[in-house]
Amino acid sequence: MKLIKTADAVGTVLCHDITQIIPGKSKGPVFKKGHIVRSEDIPVLLSCGKEHLYVWEQNEDMLHENDAAAILRDICTGGSADFAASEPSEGKIEIRAAKDGLLKIDKDALFDLNYLGEMMIATIHGDRPVRAGERVAATRIIPLVIEKEKMERAKKAAAGRPILEIMPFRIKKAGIVTTGNEVFKGIIKDAFGPVLKSRLAEYGAEVTEQVFTPDDSESIKNAILDLVSKGAETVLVSGGMSVDPDDRTPGAIKAAGARIVTYGAPVLPGAMFLLSYLEYEGKGIPVMGLPGCVMYAKRTIFDLVLPRVLAGEELVQMQIAAYGEGGLCLGCEVCTFPHCGFGK
Repeated sequence: MKLIKTADAVGTVLCHDITQIIPGKSKGPVFKKGHIVRSEDIPVLLSCGKEHLYVWEQNEDMLHENDAAAILRDICTGGSADFAASEPSEGKIEIRAAKDGLLKIDKDALFDLNYLGEMMIATIHGDRPVRAGERVAATRIIPLVIEKEKMERAKKAAAGRPILEIMPFRIKKAGIVTTGNEVFKGIIKDAFGPVLKSRLAEYGAEVTEQVFTPDDSESIKNAILDLVSKGAETVLVSGGMSVDPDDRTPGAIKAAGARIVTYGAPVLPGAMFLLSYLEYEGKGIPVMGLPGCVMYAKRTIFDLVLPRVLAGEELVQMQIAAYGEGGLCLGCEVCTFPHCGFGK
């Protein structure tokens, strides 16, 4: 720090807050620590009785907090138009999504950067849907100035890749196979279809066709293959997922030629969930077997996996197994999903 005359302070950085008192009206900081003094600020500073100021001495090896915060912003977004960022203020920048999609976070790079100290990036959880305008991250430089060399280390921690990414929901056409003799014969009304159509609509996807089949492996298999041949980009097979002898869905999905990723998930509701991929014309078509809870529970394993599938992410068993921590839905009276711990 050095002491200078206020009249000579243009372009310097304040080391402390400047309090302004207007008798009978207000008292508070008119300029914050870290503020870069402008020519129009001089009369205000003088009116506050500040004829001298403590400012930071210029050092070519150091960066002002706002300049360093801009580096953190670019490390987060890579300059992508998928994000919108606030102007730096007191070393802080807020980052929002500029489009709908699936938020992906490089967790290792995020940890390595935060471990450097004197800087921070805080995010919401990744692998979840976000909407345009939603706040997804915030950055801050802790001291008023920071070494340029340390910011170079921050860039290396991210390995030249943005920490944040938004994957668009690219799968738009879904087919539904609703199984069950009771629905097929008209004994009870289908309750799965409306729920699945509503869930898909949240991500801009539509149901191109819904087929009803009895509890017969051959019928279910043929229905899956027929929907795929007609252009379905994903197939949802509802019902028939338990160990009851009349429940044939898992076997039918396998008989269709699908590669089973997992039959079972460490999530409640949704333990009997099945995820598979069916190769068709060089593409892996996601085929999901949905247990009955998807029909009546507020949120289930389906809500965790669906946005990732619709964004084109091909999941593996390890990723499903990782849902165990946070995989217990508490069934809150007022559901705030995805702004909760379910699936996190």
